[in-house]
Amino acid sequence: MHDDGYFDEPVASRYDESSAEMFDPAIVDPAVDFLAELAGDGRALELGIGTGRIALPLAERGVRVHGIDLSTAMVSRLRDKPGGKDIEVTVGDFATARAGGPFDLAYLVFNTIMNLTTQERQIACFRNVAAQLKPGGCFVIEVSTPDLQRLPPGETVHPFRVSENRLGFDEYDVAAQGLTSHHFTLNDGRWERFSIPFRYVWPSELDLMAKLSGMKLRQRWSGWNRELYTSESRNLIAVWERPVAGGQARAFDCSTLADVAECW
Repeated sequence: MHDDGYFDEPVASRYDESSAEMFDPAIVDPAVDFLAELAGDGRALELGIGTGRIALPLAERGVRVHGIDLSTAMVSRLRDKPGGKDIEVTVGDFATARAGGPFDLAYLVFNTIMNLTTQERQIACFRNVAAQLKPGGCFVIEVSTPDLQRLPPGETVHPFRVSENRLGFDEYDVAAQGLTSHHFTLNDGRWERFSIPFRYVWPSELDLMAKLSGMKLRQRWSGWNRELYTSESRNLIAVWERPVAGGQARAFDCSTLADVAECW
């Protein structure tokens, strides 16, 4: 794997085009409205800022955004866009990198929590965010609900895109709680393949990670327009809060006898 992770120069060069539907204002604007309301006149931290799909319009709303991203190639694309040079970016692993907080809001969108492919690294991300939030600050995650119930018995592959020049398949490893997304693109008469591993995660598991990090659930929706989250929802928008002084939530250390009952 490249130093930029899976989002190296060839991927970064076509990222906006390959994800064009996610740049549609009908998708971006509700997310920006939601996040801007939480940020208020404070500072926001975007984990996995990428090419600035959310950060740039959020900054245009007056929110001071700082980003973290492992990929210098993706950050370079952000810098080339209007306003991109004005956004501070820390290059590093968002599970561990510090960005000079504290922040009023941290957010992680478009399934990016699943780029951390072990439970330990996902927990580390929550702890890292909690350490950089102000008391009363919020952490927002947007992530797909696992599609396991849509897999026919005995099958492990689910198609998520089928068109004349693009194919996409998610391959599940249920025992390891993992999936690999395979992307096939037709270029000059030849099919090119790009595959990336993920670790899917359940809403209750995310809530536990937040609790272990000293945060508590504030809201849960199925979309940026605050649609009700149900057992049929295919997307999750969750908001956790770092309590103010005197609040009940605190970080737990599951290696100690005193906290072990709170962790399981």
